[in-house]
Amino acid sequence: FSLLLLNLEEYYFEQHTANHILHKGRHNERKIRGSLKICSKSVIFEPDAISQPIIKIPLRDCIKIGKHGENGANRHFAKAKSGEISLIFSQVYFIKEHNVVAPYKIERGKMEYIFELDVSGKVEDVVETLLQLHRASCLDKLGDQMAMITAILQSRLARTSFDKNRFQSVSEKLHMECKAEMVTPLVTNPGHVCITDTNLYFQPLNGYPKPVVRITLQDVRHIYKRRHGLMPLGLEVFCTEDDLCSDIYLKFYEPQERDDLYFYIATYLEHHMAEHTAESYTLQWQRGHLSNYQYLLHLNNLADRSCNDLSQYPVFPWIINDYSSSELDLSNPGTFRDLSKPVGALNAERLERLLARYQEMPEPKFMYGSHYSSPGYVLFYLVRIAPEYMLCLQNGRFDNADRMFNSIAETWKNCLDGATDFKELIPEFYGDDVSFLVNSLKLDLGKRQGGQMVDDVELPPWASSPEDFLQKSRGALESNYVSEHLHEWIDLIFGYKQKGSYAIKAHNVFHPLTYEGGVDLNSIEDPDEKVAMLTQILEFGQTPKQLFVTPHPQRITSKFTSLPQTSSCNASVAFSPGKFCEENKCECFYRLCGKKLRKLVICKTLSLNRAVTGIAVSRNGSSVFTTSQDSTLKMFSKESKMLQRSISFSNMALSSCLLLPGDATVVSSSWDNNVYFYSIAFGRRQGTLMGHDDAVSKICWHDNRLYSASWDSTVKVWSGVPAEMPGTKRHHFDLLAELEHDVSVDTINLNAASTLLVSGTKEGTVNIWDLSTATLLHQIPCHSGIVFDTAFSPDGRHVLSTGADGCVNVIDVQTGTLISSLTSEEPQRCFIWDGNSVLSGSQSGELLVWDLLGAKLSERIQGHTGAVTCIWMNEQCSSVITGGEDRQIVFWKLQY
Repeated sequence: FSLLLLNLEEYYFEQHTANHILHKGRHNERKIRGSLKICSKSVIFEPDAISQPIIKIPLRDCIKIGKHGENGANRHFAKAKSGEISLIFSQVYFIKEHNVVAPYKIERGKMEYIFELDVSGKVEDVVETLLQLHRASCLDKLGDQMAMITAILQSRLARTSFDKNRFQSVSEKLHMECKAEMVTPLVTNPGHVCITDTNLYFQPLNGYPKPVVRITLQDVRHIYKRRHGLMPLGLEVFCTEDDLCSDIYLKFYEPQERDDLYFYIATYLEHHMAEHTAESYTLQWQRGHLSNYQYLLHLNNLADRSCNDLSQYPVFPWIINDYSSSELDLSNPGTFRDLSKPVGALNAERLERLLARYQEMPEPKFMYGSHYSSPGYVLFYLVRIAPEYMLCLQNGRFDNADRMFNSIAETWKNCLDGATDFKELIPEFYGDDVSFLVNSLKLDLGKRQGGQMVDDVELPPWASSPEDFLQKSRGALESNYVSEHLHEWIDLIFGYKQKGSYAIKAHNVFHPLTYEGGVDLNSIEDPDEKVAMLTQILEFGQTPKQLFVTPHPQRITSKFTSLPQTSSCNASVAFSPGKFCEENKCECFYRLCGKKLRKLVICKTLSLNRAVTGIAVSRNGSSVFTTSQDSTLKMFSKESKMLQRSISFSNMALSSCLLLPGDATVVSSSWDNNVYFYSIAFGRRQGTLMGHDDAVSKICWHDNRLYSASWDSTVKVWSGVPAEMPGTKRHHFDLLAELEHDVSVDTINLNAASTLLVSGTKEGTVNIWDLSTATLLHQIPCHSGIVFDTAFSPDGRHVLSTGADGCVNVIDVQTGTLISSLTSEEPQRCFIWDGNSVLSGSQSGELLVWDLLGAKLSERIQGHTGAVTCIWMNEQCSSVITGGEDRQIVFWKLQY
């Protein structure tokens, strides 16, 4: 058992020795000895025998909790033998069978488990606690769940106090006692803090991992105040000069209690050592008394970076630019990365695309859609030595094998070329422990597309071993070239180029929420909004606290002949929206702006015979295509709004349409189980794909692949090139993959890179699929009715879904967790979004503008008299077309 088996933000309250009774009342009944652990969101049973798996039952999946046999004819028997607890549930996890760290095994279906407590008199209390926690887990809103669990925790802490018998000496004088939590990566453990004239103590509420943690004040070398979850509540204590691993990290419930404890320890330390500031460390580093590695560690510590907080893990720079040569030449400046630029600005072509997007973006602008340090990136590097942390972060799964940390050179190349990858390194790359590069635990991390198993990290040719790689990396970090240029990187990460006009000039602008002071959580009154905001901040990554507001001084080094560096791209790089979209499709997305959208007005309305089901617009914007339940595909002139063509494919409704690249072919899906291809140039049907056993509900296309969703419970992936010349053969499509679902599929969408697919079913489940392996990554039952529409955010990190229950849900793609949910009075049938703002079409016919960051509805715009069923918007956010069940196609324009 480990606290990492708990969900994020979950608490472990108590444990009871117990038996898990299998086959109760049958001839083959048997008991498994172990301990039953009560946690705020789950029940965990840890068997004594390590060959048996740990059992984890999420409380939200429980159908009934009670004493075994307390209903019906067995009631009197239950009174006689009342030491048994019955849990009836729909899902259970099996973890660490034979004590092997591996992805969790999940079993679904209605089940009953019976646990027999050693102390039968505890059953009433345990059942009551479980029922109370179950009620909290079943609340709709995350904020309400958090509030109820926090109230239960505070009540437990208030009923207990620090056990003074744990003092090391009877002569110790108590100075202060308060409630707090001990923080380790991904885990917080509640309990009581106590400080005397000689020791600092922490006593966990649950007695895990040991009854009390003791720090001798005389051993303390450093203490740091910390931001935890953007709040001034953390305190970290170091008893060595090694600024990488602290002895304890505490999170308090009140800033004043944190400050009081800090003051007491600092007063005590005055007699032992002087406090260090950034300036004092800078002076030592300049004069050569600190190495580059030590200096960066000190700066990370002063900037609130801690190994105990994965959202603020110490950040170190990529130093080396050469991962292909057989020899590493540290005398050649070309061997090194340009430290004056952030990772996102190292590739001039990618930077040009990012700048084009930045220029078009409404305020608040940001250049990079992801950060250079986040929990996901840290565990990407550390998965081989911290697999349980990765499983905790990703809900019991490892990442896809091809997305793992497989090769140093591959990772560097992706940071240079990837559309959304701007990550830096962690201190381990310059340390002396090679274990994060070697699969010494023999973990099964999956098989790559080429067939090879994920094992040790592939090293560059110039490294003969992991030890050699770290030694040469550290040599590069301490080299003369880096010593002369490290101050430029410090300016970007900790210094004056971190924010403001200097950051803009340096192309170093990240999302506003990543900066200290970017949001005041105390000013957010809605608990649901606060939880959603905090989750986003912690998962996305945080910029370090700013340490310097003027240019950082250069290190005093022996004379180094510096070559002229390539000049940084400036903010005035020429760009063209059309060119930008053509070259960088994965980064091209709608930029919604609430203020703009409030000025949308209707400029033209067209009527059809039946409800509109789909809209597609040619790339040059001249032609609009619609599908309808009247079984026709219609073509309109966007300028004149006049009908130009009407084509009937079958006697059943058409469900969606799309234009293939080149604007020569329109593809339509139908309720008659077929997909139809229509040539615009030759004005005729060019092919029919008969691929499903029931209605085709939605189609997508990317890179000569067609994705079709159907009510026959499948999504099929087809490979083929459409015929577009009269002499060519008709369409020929090969079935590449079939994604099986339990029920009919009503909507699908692809991420920007077309590596992932999201599907929504009629029973409210959102599924995320890995298209490279045709495997299901996550299955999230997040709606109580049909899923109407779903789509990835532009950066691919989140999925948004809308359903018949009126919920607008945001799901984290990496972990598959529901991170926020907004509710409207009516279903939202369709939407477009940019990751922060949503324009949705509702059942009543209104267009709604949502602010996801603010977790609120910004605007209502009346449009249709029936449900809005489909929506299209151009890249400039100036033109919108909607279709509805009222048989209307509405053309909107932005009124300036």
